Amino acid sequence: MRSFSKSAFLIFCLFFSVEGFSQENIPDSSKTKIIVAAKEIISAAGNCALITLDDKGLPNVRTMDPFVPEKNFTIWLGTNSKSRKIDQIRNNPEVALYYFDKDASAYLTIHGTAKISNDKKQKKKYWKDKWEAFYPNYPEGYSLIKVTPQWIEVISERHKIFGDSITWKAPVLHFEGER
Repeated sequence: MRSFSKSAFLIFCLFFSVEGFSQENIPDSSKTKIIVAAKEIISAAGNCALITLDDKGLPNVRTMDPFVPEKNFTIWLGTNSKSRKIDQIRNNPEVALYYFDKDASAYLTIHGTAKISNDKKQKKKYWKDKWEAFYPNYPEGYSLIKVTPQWIEVISERHKIFGDSITWKAPVLHFEGER
C-alpha cells in the first residue's frame, strides 16, 4: 500500500486551490447554488468525517459531531484534548471535512486549515450538554478544533450540481482571505 505523503497532500490542496469566494469560471448564480446546496448537505448529514494525516502521511478518518458552520463555512469541532487528532493537527494543520447526504445523493468536502483552541470562552460557546458523560472534568480535557475553509467541492443531484462528464471532478469554490 502506498503512503500519501504530506507534501503530496499539500500539493493536492494547492492545486484545487460567500464573503470571499473566487472562481472566475463559475458564474455568481452557480456559486449561490453551490452555497445553498452545501448548507443543505451539512444540515441533512448532521455528522461529518474529519480527515487528518498522521506522522507517516497516512490519512486518518473519524466521525465527528460538528457545530453549525459560521457564515463563511468555518466549522468548530469538540474533542478530547489527548486524542490523536490533536497531535496530527499540530503536526499538519491541513484537513478535510466530508459531509454525505445519502437520501439526496449529495456530498460536500471542505478542505481547510485546522487550529486547536483551549480558549475558555470559546469552549463555553461550543459545547453540547449531551457530551457531559464524555468529558467528566469539562472544561478540562476538552479542546476545540477550528477549521477555516480554503475550498469546498459539492455534488448534489437535487441542485443539479454534477462533476465533469469525463473526469467527474466536482465544482470547486475557493475562499479568499485568511488561511
